[in-house]
Amino acid sequence: MELRTLRYFVTVAEELHFGRAAARLHMSQPPLSRAVKGLESEIGAALFERSPAGVTLTPVGAVLLDEARALLDRADRLRVRVATAAGATVLTVGLLGDSTDPGVRRLARAYRERHPGVEIRIRETDLTDPTCGLRAGLVDVALTRAPFDETGLAVRELRADPVGALLRADDPLADRESLALADLADRRWFRFPEGTDDHWQSYWNGGTVRRGPVVRAVQECRQAVLWNGTVGMTTTGHEPGAGLVTVPVVDMPPSRVVVAWAEGNTDPLLRPFVQVAVEAYLSA
Repeated sequence: MELRTLRYFVTVAEELHFGRAAARLHMSQPPLSRAVKGLESEIGAALFERSPAGVTLTPVGAVLLDEARALLDRADRLRVRVATAAGATVLTVGLLGDSTDPGVRRLARAYRERHPGVEIRIRETDLTDPTCGLRAGLVDVALTRAPFDETGLAVRELRADPVGALLRADDPLADRESLALADLADRRWFRFPEGTDDHWQSYWNGGTVRRGPVVRAVQECRQAVLWNGTVGMTTTGHEPGAGLVTVPVVDMPPSRVVVAWAEGNTDPLLRPFVQVAVEAYLSA
């Protein structure tokens, strides 16, 4: 029974769907299905009840899930201890100007408890680089938001947040229960500088080219709205600040919180960090 196969099984058990699990594992579905079937043959029992809508765990699968998670956790702890003994004791984490996120706080606490011998260095970046320096090799892993160009990167979704329009409290639209992008079509929006990732720019501009002030940081976005009455986009869970309100935008897809790293990165500290991140965000 290989650890890799157990990781495949755990991913399918968490997603309850082979297609989504394969996408998360950055592999095609047929080899994932074969690996799980091989595991079922090895155990001698079905792990999933399969249907067109997805899968559900069998009683045997539920038992294996608990045991597999515990085994994989021990393997990750062992990997970190060996790496620490070999001198690999520092992991640089990029944050997209959002270190107040409660998910980050839960992750910091959980990782410190589990791997106290590893030093975490934080590099906080502004909104112009959603990969937080990952492509430039400035960080080992990034806690950030999608979408961005994922070429050469591995990306794991942690959470999806609803999005709303950030407006001045005296804006004519501020008392609306919700808005559509069409309601904001003739307004000035804040924009990001030239050279910012196209996927990122397009998402936060509602999928079209906008006019308005150029900003780089969250506070600059808020000030542009407060002083100039421009429209900004933000997650509805963020505190907008004095004099500002957030109105949900119903036709904007959620903003995805993700953990990202370079494909092929073999740093032994990386996988345990990603696993703790997933658990910390799921615990919410």
